Amino acid sequence: LDRLYPDEAIYNEPQAFRLRGPLDRDALRRAFNEIVCRHEALRTRFAVDDARLVQVIAPALDVPLDVEDLRTLAETERDAEARRIAQAERRARFDLAQGPLLRVRLLCLREGEHWLLLTMHHIATDGWSVGVLWRELAVLYAAFHAGQPSPLPALAVQYADYAVRQREGLKGEALERPLAWWKRTLAGMHALELPTDRPRPATASHSGDVVGFEIDADLTRRLKELARRERATLFMTLLAAFQVLLHRYSGQEDVAVGVPVAGRSAPEVEPLIGFFVNMLVMRGDLSGQPGFDALLGRVRQQALDAYEHQELPFERLVEELRVERSLGRNPIFQVMFALQNRDAEPLALPGLTLTPMPAGTATAKFDLELTLAEPAA
Repeated sequence: LDRLYPDEAIYNEPQAFRLRGPLDRDALRRAFNEIVCRHEALRTRFAVDDARLVQVIAPALDVPLDVEDLRTLAETERDAEARRIAQAERRARFDLAQGPLLRVRLLCLREGEHWLLLTMHHIATDGWSVGVLWRELAVLYAAFHAGQPSPLPALAVQYADYAVRQREGLKGEALERPLAWWKRTLAGMHALELPTDRPRPATASHSGDVVGFEIDADLTRRLKELARRERATLFMTLLAAFQVLLHRYSGQEDVAVGVPVAGRSAPEVEPLIGFFVNMLVMRGDLSGQPGFDALLGRVRQQALDAYEHQELPFERLVEELRVERSLGRNPIFQVMFALQNRDAEPLALPGLTLTPMPAGTATAKFDLELTLAEPAA
């Protein structure tokens, strides 16, 4: 995908925080570099050797803490310049052949106020990994700020170990069983055609934006009650509702939606930073004008079956299905749905008040993506 769209930063994963209070820059720099030292995925670059793509893992890698002091600007100009820098940082491409696959920038706006900008490439991270990184950063910053060594235990495995194990495990029956199920399940499926105000271009622009909204507490409660009554999960209920909406817009009774799964079935990979997430295809059957309870039953069974066969990597499925490839459309599914059900732990650093900041990239990986998250109580 990186080679297909050489001028775009579609798979940049940016994070931004406003830090208020006395910041120990050296402890912050050391903390990030200790994380890079711990996780080989962040020291990996992707090179072509004799027409073959290979991972090259650096034995050591120093990631600079790029500090920019904006205090020389007029007070009225600082925030605007910080936003301009943050936007440019989010859109700056990574060179996967050279690395590193993360960048850290610190903007000093005024005494006791900084913006922390962290950008990683999706090939080295996923949503779960972001949580791992912030948890480790909090522990390491506190230790280094106090003059103590890292208290984090050594990691039992690295991402390359997982990759080798996955490759070796997907052979013979272990590969053929899930592959046969997915081929049967997705046979004869057509692309979702959403009504748009202009023709689909030959090459996707990936320009997009994020629109936020809230589902109130009363509706959330009733959705959960409906899910319990139908022996389904909240995810299944919301997915069924989303498929109804897509059916109404498209007029199609066969609606495919991609959903992410963590891909961390082995406990030893839970503390790792890396790209573990896999994509499953939920094929919604809205034929026969089913009532919502009947549709939810179909979605529930489809989801349970898909989870049972989730070990097959999506990219392998695309290869095996021999899907017609196009630069204007994603293969197999064009719409994604996600329910984030892992409570995000707030980042806490000693002596600092941290506020998350919007960090969207104004890009869209799919025609449409709906992401829901329930805040911690």
